[in-house]
Amino acid sequence: MIEGFSELKKNLKKDFSGFPEIRTAVLADSASQLFCQALKGYGYTQQLNIHTWEADYDRIYESIMDDDSGLYSFTPDVILIFHSSRKLLSRFNKTELSSKMRFAESHLDQLRGLIEKINSKIKCNIIYLNFVEINDQVFGNFANKTPNSFIYQLRKINFELMQLSVQTTNLNIADLSTIQNQYGAARINNDRLYINTDNVFHIDALGHVAKLITDIILAFSGRFKKCLVLDLDNTLWGGIIGDDGIENIQIGDLGIGKAFTEFQRWIKQLLERGIILAVCSKNTEHIAKEPFEKHPDMVLKLEDIAVFVANWENKVNNIRQIQSILNIGFDSMVFLDDNPAEREIIRMNIHEICVPELPEDPADYLSFLYNQQLFETVSFTEEDKLRTKQYQEEAKRNIMQASYVNEDEFLKSLEMQAVIKPIDSFTLPRAAQLSQRSNQFNLRTVRYTDEDIKTIIADPSKYTLTVSLKDKFGDYGLISLLIAEKRTAEKLFIDTWIMSCRVLKRGVENLVLNELAVLALANGFSSIIGEYLPTPKNGLVKDHYEKLDFVQQGSQWELDLNAYNTKINFIDK
Repeated sequence: MIEGFSELKKNLKKDFSGFPEIRTAVLADSASQLFCQALKGYGYTQQLNIHTWEADYDRIYESIMDDDSGLYSFTPDVILIFHSSRKLLSRFNKTELSSKMRFAESHLDQLRGLIEKINSKIKCNIIYLNFVEINDQVFGNFANKTPNSFIYQLRKINFELMQLSVQTTNLNIADLSTIQNQYGAARINNDRLYINTDNVFHIDALGHVAKLITDIILAFSGRFKKCLVLDLDNTLWGGIIGDDGIENIQIGDLGIGKAFTEFQRWIKQLLERGIILAVCSKNTEHIAKEPFEKHPDMVLKLEDIAVFVANWENKVNNIRQIQSILNIGFDSMVFLDDNPAEREIIRMNIHEICVPELPEDPADYLSFLYNQQLFETVSFTEEDKLRTKQYQEEAKRNIMQASYVNEDEFLKSLEMQAVIKPIDSFTLPRAAQLSQRSNQFNLRTVRYTDEDIKTIIADPSKYTLTVSLKDKFGDYGLISLLIAEKRTAEKLFIDTWIMSCRVLKRGVENLVLNELAVLALANGFSSIIGEYLPTPKNGLVKDHYEKLDFVQQGSQWELDLNAYNTKINFIDK
């Protein structure tokens, strides 16, 4: 449930200290004060300090094109640009008839120029709000057949915005039009408010728009949902498998079974996008698995589930077990259960996990979950599709590890093999994704886009390493990224060191440091400098350099390569 504007405004008086600051510049062609208040207030609910700078009223172009603008001295992390449909219609109506057919192209050309100017001045992410639809009915339904109509040009702009975001790495589209589709134009726009104050958003819509923007900002910051944990009875199918039997559960194309089938198809799409699926059910395990194995109408199969936990223990402990196997934060998890009591127990005991209040009627599940917009992301790679298989393999490793008393013997038994090489065109998308998403094993938490990394690769003063790992259970994929730069003739500085938490305690950090030491010595460096910049998420690595025998020098850590001893690991190259 999104808080109303009055509640979000109260949040402005609360203590934001300790929350990470996101410097956000807001450039709008209409009044933006109320929106900025809602944005900061909603940020509080997500433990973000969204510090805003507002451009002067209707000065988007001037603020961006002026080299001395306050926009650039503000040094934003995010620039938010909002051209409203109302002002767009006003501009369209003032356009000569002969130019109306090129109205969309003209708007997009100007926007490309603004983005190019921003990218030439500063490094930041850009969020552009697309357009809610206003049909002026000048042409009636014929508007769909003539480029001279406003609705034709507006829809063309929205489509071309998607194309532009594909071509521009640091540009993301905030989908206002979807909010309009969900809540209706009357809930988004308020004609009287616009006429009297030039605020284009209905006061009741401000929280929804603030969430839309904040979700993207959170994804930029590496905070997003990675895992969907599912109950089974009356959640994935109708009925109780233990009582009704496989023949009588409701699933398929008839009656209420259709709702469960469509629900599973949506979940399957999330899986293919890279969301990890887990099961947490009060059931006898072999009975709970039977529909996945034998029911012809099941869309989801056992191989789609990374971790399957079905027993008669309490679900709090079972979800904690799932979290420990996956080694992700509870705030990365969503739990779906039809039982209100079970939902409340999870909320009370695991505060970080997201537990939506599913509607009573399964026919409403999908529309409700669409409106929740739970699974934001700012990237997608081919490796995302392999995630379930990788987590299933990790579960097997964890089971085997429990049978070993000696840690070294366990590591040897994994038969690990690594491929270590600089970033290339093949590994670049995954390296950028690691930079954007990694929070825990991330020494300095510097975020890089694909374009940033291309620039790093081309810089002769910088060095990169990527590590891909596999063992006898399967392929982890690319799991570590290191970027170093020449600071002096003798010192090599570690700008970025990231590792997937899936390979913690596998000896990968020793392997990477050995490789970096060889690279540094080969290029004439006598020491390596490391730095740890604490965040609320990366406390895991606060002692990282100390454990690797670096010596603290003020706020940084130094490793003398003349006295370096190769670190032990059990990984073949």
